[in-house]
Amino acid sequence: MQPLPKITAERILMVLHGSIGDVTRALPLARLLREGYPKAFIAWSVEPASASLVQGNPAIDEVILFDRQHWYKTFGGFLGQIRRRKFDLVLDLQRHLKSGVISRFSGAPQRLGFHRADAKECNWLFNNLFIERGGKNISKLDHYLKFAEFLGLANSPLRWEFALTDEERSGVHRHLVNVDGPFAVLFVGTRWESKNWFADQIAACADLLRREHRLAVVLLGGADDRHLAEQSCALMDAGVVNLAGRTSMREAIGIIAAAKLAVGPDTGLMHIAAALKVPVISLWGATDPARTGPYGFESFAIKGTAPCSPCYLKRCAIGRQCMRSIGTDEIAAQLKRVIAGATTDVVRHADCG
Repeated sequence: MQPLPKITAERILMVLHGSIGDVTRALPLARLLREGYPKAFIAWSVEPASASLVQGNPAIDEVILFDRQHWYKTFGGFLGQIRRRKFDLVLDLQRHLKSGVISRFSGAPQRLGFHRADAKECNWLFNNLFIERGGKNISKLDHYLKFAEFLGLANSPLRWEFALTDEERSGVHRHLVNVDGPFAVLFVGTRWESKNWFADQIAACADLLRREHRLAVVLLGGADDRHLAEQSCALMDAGVVNLAGRTSMREAIGIIAAAKLAVGPDTGLMHIAAALKVPVISLWGATDPARTGPYGFESFAIKGTAPCSPCYLKRCAIGRQCMRSIGTDEIAAQLKRVIAGATTDVVRHADCG
């Protein structure tokens, strides 16, 4: 599909209420929009869980929060807030019914969304401009960049901008005060039970990093991951710093930025690591790295085996056989590659302040 002549826009809305991983992968698009429309007012509609990734970004003029938890009470007022902004261009990056409704009721005359074949829940009915079909195997980041291509925006190196405040940097330092020397980060859990690795796998990986590679180990995750982190610590040698559920999202970004490498399953922190150019060894079972792998570090992905993998189910009825099949020897082999200096040739820039 050929792009239209340069679309004129003075007020632009990006709609992406998705997971931490999705929002992270869309951040370079915000920078490309800012470069292509330097005088435009650019807003991003996002849910609170991912808002900290967008807030403070120099490409974004306003962050508009969507209260998903109480949507039945607040959705009407939220749509009114969007409509009052008088946007003239909407980028519907969510491709679901909800984002389609937001796009349509924004009142914007130009509403750019996914191709009908890639959209879900009749999302395409609410937009009037569409990027070309991407298919199932295009990475999500590349799929988002199709919006820049459609708008005729100039190619430039991908940029993630996570500039931390002085207070946030102080928090990072405080969390790492007991970490002695270079360290690796292990991502403990995910939002889907089916994607989690096991406590004994986490412990074995931590012990391997400390014994074979002389790296300190830091565990990261959310509040829901604390129990798994504690189980893992009980199985490993002493000395691991367990920060699961103890940091803010912004502090976690700073901690990852300081790490030598990262290991863990398909989770939002994995994509942040990739954005920060921190080599990440990713573990896969219920989902597929072809679509959602860490951008630029796909060659370090380890896929578990099971007849039903990838199933894309949030819960597993057969004990996560796919994740259980990932052996310590496979992780060890990838660790050797990373530590030996295997690198990505993807050009990117990430600023953590």
